[in-house]
Amino acid sequence: MHGPVGAKSTMTKPPFHAEHVGSFLRPAKLIEARNAKAEGKIDAAALRAVEDEAIRDVVAFQEGVGLKAISDGEFRRTFFHTDFLLQLDGIEEQGGMEVQFHNAIGKDVHFAPPKMVVTGKIAHAKPIQRADYEFLASVTSETPKVTIPSPTMLHFRAGREGISEAVYPDMKDFFDDVAAAYQEEVADLAAAGCRYLQLDDTNLAYLCDDKQRENARKRGLDPDDLPRHYAKMINDALATAPADMFTAMHLCRGNFRSSWAAEGGYEPVAEIMFNEVDIDSFLLEYDDARSGDFAPLRFLPKGKQVVLGLVTTKLGTLETRDEILRRIEEAAKFAPLDQLALSPQCGFASTVHGNDIAFDQQKAKMELVMEVAAEVWGKD
Repeated sequence: MHGPVGAKSTMTKPPFHAEHVGSFLRPAKLIEARNAKAEGKIDAAALRAVEDEAIRDVVAFQEGVGLKAISDGEFRRTFFHTDFLLQLDGIEEQGGMEVQFHNAIGKDVHFAPPKMVVTGKIAHAKPIQRADYEFLASVTSETPKVTIPSPTMLHFRAGREGISEAVYPDMKDFFDDVAAAYQEEVADLAAAGCRYLQLDDTNLAYLCDDKQRENARKRGLDPDDLPRHYAKMINDALATAPADMFTAMHLCRGNFRSSWAAEGGYEPVAEIMFNEVDIDSFLLEYDDARSGDFAPLRFLPKGKQVVLGLVTTKLGTLETRDEILRRIEEAAKFAPLDQLALSPQCGFASTVHGNDIAFDQQKAKMELVMEVAAEVWGKD
């Protein structure tokens, strides 16, 4: 464990009872600048200046609704994971793994999320998030929160096939190098002052889906063994995190233009995840039936937090206060109320495309989270 759960929250120290996952809708001016950079019309410095301005605005938005954990909205990224992973040595993007995403209106969205392939020795060649963290910290008086992809993202989607046997004939060496690379990044962030780090992990959530489990078997993976294996992978990545760094992990079943890729409750992974992953807080999707019931929360041990993602980011329709309160009451039958918190179910824009939701709806949903959390637990 890194940071204590149960201590009174302050402006500078999580856990908080009103949370968010990290990404927010990109403003049009930022998308236009990103497109201009891709077309060679502006350079990287000009794009960063636009990003800086947009981040100042999204920080003001977060502080305005009362959040204590503040992200940069992931405004410097195209995808929540590739922009980070591709900055490690030895990683290449080679097309995508075709996934059929689903949404609430019954219209399938075909999308091939980029697949990371290991073609060389993995190494942490340079700081990845430090400059972004330092800018964020300079423009907020609250707790800066950094989100990075889970190290499992380098393994699950491609399996052994996506890891060069010439480079890594022994998979232990691969896992050791991944851990070392993450440890260096975490140490660099810690040295810069970061004390709130969140890993974004789709893979443990995908292991709750029967079809995804079968696809894993086809890639030569054992879905029953993977949760414990990934627990070790995550623990190794965070092994050198300072004792006062609060760590969180968000589980996601896919979040692309209001669509998802996986379904199923947390039962297949919950016991191992809660008890063997050395993480302080778990941000879990719970906005509809595809995430299952609250029974897996019975495995939550003392000293850890679950943030209930009860407010959907995939639909603009606003949940009611009474509906959210009722579901928190249901969850509290399986885990102590003081170890629970509230957030949106996922980010509002895990990719630059964003979900099919308006800016005023995004604001209303965050305000609802703040209102209900304050009613249940008091203000952070």
